[in-house]
Amino acid sequence: MSPVIHVTGARPNFPKAAPVLAALQARGIEQMLVHTGQHYDDKMSEIFFRELGLPQPDVNLGVGSGSHAVQTAAIMVGLEELFIKHQPPLVIVYGDVNSTVAAALVASKLHIPVAHVEAGLRSFDMTMPEEVNRRLTDQLSDVLLVTSEDAIGHLTSEGVDADRIHFVGNSMIDTLLAHLDSFDVDKARAAYLLNGPYVVATLHRPANVDSMESARELVEVLHQIADRLDVVFPLHPRGRATLEAAGLLDHQRVHVVDPLGYTEFISLVRGSSAVVTDSGGVQEETTVLGVPCLTLRPNTERPVTITNGTNQLVTTQSVIGALDAVLAAPQSGEHAVPELWDGKAGPRIADVIENFLRGRS
Repeated sequence: MSPVIHVTGARPNFPKAAPVLAALQARGIEQMLVHTGQHYDDKMSEIFFRELGLPQPDVNLGVGSGSHAVQTAAIMVGLEELFIKHQPPLVIVYGDVNSTVAAALVASKLHIPVAHVEAGLRSFDMTMPEEVNRRLTDQLSDVLLVTSEDAIGHLTSEGVDADRIHFVGNSMIDTLLAHLDSFDVDKARAAYLLNGPYVVATLHRPANVDSMESARELVEVLHQIADRLDVVFPLHPRGRATLEAAGLLDHQRVHVVDPLGYTEFISLVRGSSAVVTDSGGVQEETTVLGVPCLTLRPNTERPVTITNGTNQLVTTQSVIGALDAVLAAPQSGEHAVPELWDGKAGPRIADVIENFLRGRS
């Protein structure tokens, strides 16, 4: 049989894919790993393969950066040639990045089935490129692998047949739990000379960083946080120039660093008093780690991290009050974790995929 093809391309994909690759390998299923190169430098890409034990990609398309149209088109051209050559029985895609929707489009037009890991998430905010990507991918997918019960409701309301939807849990959490022993908080503190409590910030969404007006608001908030405690800010390339021009570096307790590898970043998060973010994945990781998460967005596609986790939505006007409340609250060490976020999503996904392939053969 031709290999199942996994398509990854950006930092959030890699910890989601690692447990699925391992579980399918354990079942003897032929696989091919494609890296589109949507994220391409070491800290955004290659270090994940080393730290997560991912096999080196069989193919790297090397598309690099560009506008959404340019990047998505380049990925589609490269994947079309690859899919025609190998005729995979299934293409597996992850999350909601441009590589995800590009692969789903190409595969569906070639009549190749698609499995979507992390299907059914909805922010209901069509100004977010990720929302467009995830909605289109779900409509094109034959196997929809969901992380939470609310995702099932979204897909059902959109007309997706129930027999295509599988509640499997969260494969990214498999990766987190498998590496718990490697997250060294003391080492992370020492690396940034953090002797007291600190906050980790990760902010890169267009609504937060693209305009100078929003960047100034964000910088003012970060400086107010830094008046209270140190802020470590691994800064995504997106928005760096705008945030720095808005004065980000003008506070001595704002520590701006380049994007970090998986182990170093989660080590920092694990030891923090709180995280201020606009990242979807960080909302999930903080929920499992029990770290308070303040999501600087008007919505989230991961509401389970609010109802059954440590996350809350904040604005630039409310974040300081929310942080002060978090810092004042006693930390019990007990926190809720969403159903099936138990480190076993990879094998459950492999079961679904194996049954699907068996049915087609």
